[in-house]
Amino acid sequence: MTSLWQSRRRTPAERAISTVDDYATALQQSLGYGGWSALGITQTQPGQVAERAPGDLPGYAQLFATNPVVWACMVARQMVFSAPRFIWQRLNNGVPSAMFGNTDLRVLEEPWAGGTTQDLLSRVIQDADLTGNSYWTRAGDELVRLRPDWVSIVLERREYRGGNLGWRKVGFVYQEPGEEPVPLLTDEVVHFAPVPDPLATYRGMSWLTPVIRETQNDNLMASHKRRFMENAATPNMVVKLAREVSPDAFAKFKAKMEANHRGVENAYKTLYLGGGADVTVVGADFQQLDFSSVQGAGETRIAAAAGVPPIIVGLSEGLKAATYSNYGQARRRFADGTIHPLWQNAAGSFGHLVRPPGGGMSGAVRLWYDARDVPFLREDARDAAEIQGVQSRTIRTLVDAGYTPESVMAAVTASDWSLLVHTGLFSVQLQRPGEAAGSALPVPTEEGS
Repeated sequence: MTSLWQSRRRTPAERAISTVDDYATALQQSLGYGGWSALGITQTQPGQVAERAPGDLPGYAQLFATNPVVWACMVARQMVFSAPRFIWQRLNNGVPSAMFGNTDLRVLEEPWAGGTTQDLLSRVIQDADLTGNSYWTRAGDELVRLRPDWVSIVLERREYRGGNLGWRKVGFVYQEPGEEPVPLLTDEVVHFAPVPDPLATYRGMSWLTPVIRETQNDNLMASHKRRFMENAATPNMVVKLAREVSPDAFAKFKAKMEANHRGVENAYKTLYLGGGADVTVVGADFQQLDFSSVQGAGETRIAAAAGVPPIIVGLSEGLKAATYSNYGQARRRFADGTIHPLWQNAAGSFGHLVRPPGGGMSGAVRLWYDARDVPFLREDARDAAEIQGVQSRTIRTLVDAGYTPESVMAAVTASDWSLLVHTGLFSVQLQRPGEAAGSALPVPTEEGS
């Protein structure tokens, strides 16, 4: 633990980030992609390093608060990701089987006073979206969030066959500004990093990183629309006056024209000119610029980086390419390609902090997620009816084949055929094998009839 205390990272000079443009300029140095080292790490002492905590949280948080496309994508991910509940799942010979709950999951169901599983998962995915990392530790019966940009991962060289073979994680250091650092061991911290940073060993990377310029361009588009409305809500104009007009007369004409024709409230008014004035239209309007296509392309790239189909968040490009009749396919892609992998990663990350109960006779137990009650993932009524129809026919076939009804229900529910238990009876009559033929009912004859 002493090495963790000694691995306190050097604090870089403070950088004021007040706009997205300021943040984009400082991004490379902030993430360690060019200003610090090729490995994205900061040397702390000989033989030991720390992967710097990403310092991009304030800038990305500003994007979340000011960019509607980023906000929509992050909220869509958050609403679905926070919907399930944690549960234990048995592993029967390595095959996922039945799920159950017990009181050991209370810390995940009420992570802090008044908190819920949905509150916990909302904070987890928000931190991961903004910084690529989410850190949590347990203090008694409460889970504590560690702000990602205040956490450093402490590493040391791995010696192997007389040389160095990569880096080994030995712990974490959490340090609030102006406070003493707090060392934490690896098994005391939940580290959720769904997208690994290619220039770091253990640190994650935000999905906003590759589209930072797209978000900046989207904000510039919004500013362009605002300025367009503020200045005239029409194309720019050049007004030419006769050479004989005095400077004072020109200033009065300019003030009067701006008062009567500038701004949204004066748009589309008839323009009356006199005294030899001539008006020429310059620039282009939104239609000539194909403004919606230019802005829509940027929105689509942001949604693609977030793993959210554009139609899910109602972006214009998604609605042009497909109607809401394709919403079901988009929903399945979002669930299967984005949300389920995130859930699996989160369950595995919290699994070592919340120890599973003993497996007993049924084998090992792991922390998992129960998404059966998530409305977003419910199949259409027709699909659900077809699935239930197939399951009911499977149950009937297995019961008729001689398996116990209880084991059939367990096997079909868990999709684990090893749970089937046979009764030893066969055929429709369920006669015992080798039973004497004389025990069957006699065939009636004419005399006996």
